[in-house]
Amino acid sequence: MNAQAIVMRARPRPLARQIEKWALWLLLGIGTIAMVAPFYWMIITSFKPKEEVMVFPPTWWPHQPTLRPWVELTKLRGGGFPVFFRNSLFVTVSTTILVLLTSSMAGYVFAKFRFRGRDALFLLVLSMMMIPFNVSIIPLYALMVDLKWTNSYWALIIPSAFSPFGIFLMRQFMHSIPNDLIDAGRIDGASEFAIFFRIVMPLSTAALGALGIFTFMWNWDDFLWPLVIIDEPRLYTLPLGLSQLRGRFGTDVASMTAGATVAVLPVLIVYLFAQRRFIEGIALTGLKG
Repeated sequence: MNAQAIVMRARPRPLARQIEKWALWLLLGIGTIAMVAPFYWMIITSFKPKEEVMVFPPTWWPHQPTLRPWVELTKLRGGGFPVFFRNSLFVTVSTTILVLLTSSMAGYVFAKFRFRGRDALFLLVLSMMMIPFNVSIIPLYALMVDLKWTNSYWALIIPSAFSPFGIFLMRQFMHSIPNDLIDAGRIDGASEFAIFFRIVMPLSTAALGALGIFTFMWNWDDFLWPLVIIDEPRLYTLPLGLSQLRGRFGTDVASMTAGATVAVLPVLIVYLFAQRRFIEGIALTGLKG
């Protein structure tokens, strides 16, 4: 058998290649529908009247569109959804900035400085990732009571300002930064803070982008800790505000989907603007499968 015959046999047939292409498009189409369908259903439900929400078989678009579910969001206790949205935005942005700062500084120290007990201290940080948050709720609540921080933004921001996962992520990335760059900065007379903010941080934007998106999503959707530490409706975040739509005798599904539509928008916007950095950060820090 000559070489040309071997190449012809190894080359896929046109029909097989077409079937493979169609199967790939079919699989991608099913995945797209599975991802988009819940968002479509959430949005159209927010424009349906109460009677149409529970009708069977369900309607695929509002037959009698109404803005009542959206108006109901402004009538909740504590000022309505605009206040809850402002609280969530302030708490989430503040926490994300603090996590980026503390995680990058700690990761830089663990990656580039040698001192006694460094590895043991880093193992201690890693062990904190294994402890479920539910275990630490009671001692953390007792600490907030002693500090008189209950019903305040401090209780929502400060306990989340330090992230063991963020420290691990930044340490893994900063290992790849050449030591020669840092030594060159020291030879030029730059201080350690100048080296960190002018050399290390600009080179770590990919990891910072990934950590920023993770932190933003986790804090934006957080429900348990605000439920424990906040009693005053004027300090409610969006997840707590959404819980007001669930009454003793039923749930206002249309208003809840309207609130969920508002709540998911910032996460989508952040991801769309930072998705490139997010993918680069996941790839460069070795967190992908």
